[in-house]
Amino acid sequence: MNTKHYVILVIAVVVLFAAPLLFLPDAEFGGADGAASDVISEEGYGPWFSPIWEPPSGEIESLLFALQAAIGALIIGYFVGYEKGKRTKKEIKSTQNS
Repeated sequence: MNTKHYVILVIAVVVLFAAPLLFLPDAEFGGADGAASDVISEEGYGPWFSPIWEPPSGEIESLLFALQAAIGALIIGYFVGYEKGKRTKKEIKSTQNS
């Protein structure tokens, strides 16, 4: 792809994000979590269980969530890199045998 295509794609993305904000200034953009919690509270459902441990503050909860995400990213990155290394090693070995 050349630069012209990238510019067109960037403009298209900006228009897609800006159009709802420009044409619907009074709209409320709520997430699915908010809508789901409203429906659940209207129906009168309650939790099935209580947590074993609750973090003492929201900051610690955010820290644990970020730590969990980082560990997951490391695991996925390791396996992607491992497979890439195996493929590269196989390609090098096949070019040396040719």
